Amino acid sequence: MMKRTTEWILAYSDRRLGKEARMKILVTGASGLVGSALVPLLTTDGHEVVRLVRSAPGSGDVPWDPDAGTLEAEALEGFDGVVHLAGENIASGRWNAEKKRRIRESRVRGTLLLARTLAALERPPRVLVSASAIGFYGDRGDEELTEQSPAGSGFLSEVCREWEAATEAAEAKGIRVVHARLGVVLSRAGGALAKMLTPFRLGVGGVVGNGRQYMSWVTLDDTAAALGHLLATETASGPVNMAAPAPVTNREFTAVLGRVLRRPAVFPVPGFVARLMFGEMADALLLASTRVKPDNLLASGYAFRHRSLAEGLRHVLGTG
Repeated sequence: MMKRTTEWILAYSDRRLGKEARMKILVTGASGLVGSALVPLLTTDGHEVVRLVRSAPGSGDVPWDPDAGTLEAEALEGFDGVVHLAGENIASGRWNAEKKRRIRESRVRGTLLLARTLAALERPPRVLVSASAIGFYGDRGDEELTEQSPAGSGFLSEVCREWEAATEAAEAKGIRVVHARLGVVLSRAGGALAKMLTPFRLGVGGVVGNGRQYMSWVTLDDTAAALGHLLATETASGPVNMAAPAPVTNREFTAVLGRVLRRPAVFPVPGFVARLMFGEMADALLLASTRVKPDNLLASGYAFRHRSLAEGLRHVLGTG
């Protein structure tokens, strides 16, 4: 898998920008699932990447503490772009009042601190690509959702609205701000797919709920490449849906994953069982339906590497 990913990064880099477009880029959340793919992609492309980290910084890293509200402004001078991916993992552990507080505050408080610090710089970056999520739209059935669609309801939608609004200071400063609304990122290294693999490989995977809920997916490779594209594309700003052009229902996803793994997928998980297992998180992450179209990303000129689910899963799982 590492060899396949390295080959793809090198092939992608060959198509990218010339030396004149190389940037100095600050990345938060660099050790997370998306950040771990983005950083090597950017560095292979010739960009200089610096990580903004909460733990003891390594050589060249910049420290910050969003909980304490500390971030040394001088250390952020001279960057061309910033990619902000930091936030509490929403799928680790059951949701209770404390977990939901951490989910909200890790996104809103950190983004406020970063945006206000960038806005106060003498030499602010040209662009801030700040992560958001398609949870912005809430549970919307089979409605096709574009960046023009209004926000939905529920906890995740509220968090996403506050998360995006927290960049206001940077926008007011004239920094080009992109809200990258991430879909379900497919990777066997983490995220939703990684959690599904064991039961499916054991032959006990199946449809969740009624199976009619839409899942707007995107491969990790396309996620990293699209973030790099948004950094470099001067016309890109505002909300951008980060999901492949072909969302599928849970029933379709289950069938395709079973075929790719060559395993049966005949053990359904009724909605009430999902709720017993995962509580409120089941309704927000497993049973909600979000059918997203990446209109703004396509209009900006981005070409998806993986447009069909079968193609994406085969690449991610190394089966073809």
